[in-house]
Amino acid sequence: MSNESTKNNQITEGVIWKQLLIFFFPIVVGTLFQQLYNTVDAVIVGRFVGKGALAAVGGSSAVLSNLIIGCFTGLASGASVIVSQFYGAKDERNLQKSLHTAYAFSAILSIVFTILGWALTPFLLKLIDTPADTLADSILYLRIYFLGIFGTLIFNIGSAIMRSIGDSRRPLYYLIVCCFLNIILDLVLVIVFDMGIVGAAIATIISQAVSAILVTNALMKKYDDCKLYLSKLHIDLLKLRMEFRIGIPSALQAFMYSITNIIIQAAINGFGTDTAAAWASFGKLDALFWTVNGAFGIAITTFAGQNYGAGKKERIFKSVRICLVCGGIVLFLAIFCHPLFSIFTTDQNVINIGIDMLRFMAPCYTIYVFIEVLSGALRGTGDVLLPTLITLGGVCLIRIPWIMFVLPAHHTTTCVMLSYPISWITTTALIIPYYLYRKNMPTIKEN
Repeated sequence: MSNESTKNNQITEGVIWKQLLIFFFPIVVGTLFQQLYNTVDAVIVGRFVGKGALAAVGGSSAVLSNLIIGCFTGLASGASVIVSQFYGAKDERNLQKSLHTAYAFSAILSIVFTILGWALTPFLLKLIDTPADTLADSILYLRIYFLGIFGTLIFNIGSAIMRSIGDSRRPLYYLIVCCFLNIILDLVLVIVFDMGIVGAAIATIISQAVSAILVTNALMKKYDDCKLYLSKLHIDLLKLRMEFRIGIPSALQAFMYSITNIIIQAAINGFGTDTAAAWASFGKLDALFWTVNGAFGIAITTFAGQNYGAGKKERIFKSVRICLVCGGIVLFLAIFCHPLFSIFTTDQNVINIGIDMLRFMAPCYTIYVFIEVLSGALRGTGDVLLPTLITLGGVCLIRIPWIMFVLPAHHTTTCVMLSYPISWITTTALIIPYYLYRKNMPTIKEN
């Protein structure tokens, strides 16, 4: 065991609120830096190339890339849950098998995504009605992005595994380094060499490749009990099925969320380039909420997984309560609307549209905290199917019909945005009773 591993496992033994926040803050800061990869691209091209380039980088292209990354993150959650459970149960043999299976599958999947992404990018961008004046730039940016997706997926699976065993700090350090690298490359390639969209895309994929190298090197050298050997990469079908049992429902949930976002993006594109650019800027600020909320989801999933493996059920429930109390901190977004939007563009009409969007949505974010935290806790215990169905029901049965039938009669951006809180309220009303029902679930040791 490494020095880190021989210490008491604070996730299963330490003071819950303290260890939860110690674990949470590196995740949220790290995820914020990860968001900066694409946000920096949007800021620099928006300020130095124009609002059309901003719409290309932060609009349709971002929605489609988020579809891929969201689905993969869902699959990766299956691996992280299985690893955290084996880690909590101190089952090093099965932990090793799960680690190498997850890494091997991620490498194969990245090749598939690269090929399909390059081939389907023009069709997909046209399908969601990308504005004609941004279509060529969107295709160019997204195709280059897909060429570098190997680094993105490898970093995501590697950092997910590191967090699942309780190390949320190293992924943060690597992200900070690579985010500053991305900023430097963006400034050099976009401004100095005047490469525009191409420069922003190249800066992103180089930075993500470096982050993948750093996280892989750490798994090979820093964890004796969770050590990666490239020579041992293979797919253990039993472990892959275990990871899929949790990961596929999560990936399906992410996929459906992304599909609804794509439908909404298509509706937003119909309002013109100014609204598309404002929505792109709003999307970057909206990502701050999802970053904080997602960090609570990752934290509670890891805490639930390790304590479930260790047979410490009451610690799971206490962790959930702490996360719910802390989840309302995202309301600060509404306070700084104007200066935040001014980062992306100097076009006053775009800024005004974006401010209206953010002021409407910010108070609604607190509703979704319940969905993320409760489903994350259930996921950590291996219960994913019914929570996924509940979430998908709330999204698909509310949001998609809303856009199809209500929006045509009330063609405003406010009507588009109303689909979010309405679907969240419906889902929350279902997930809370189910979580309360499942509180008496047996742990691994009780089984």
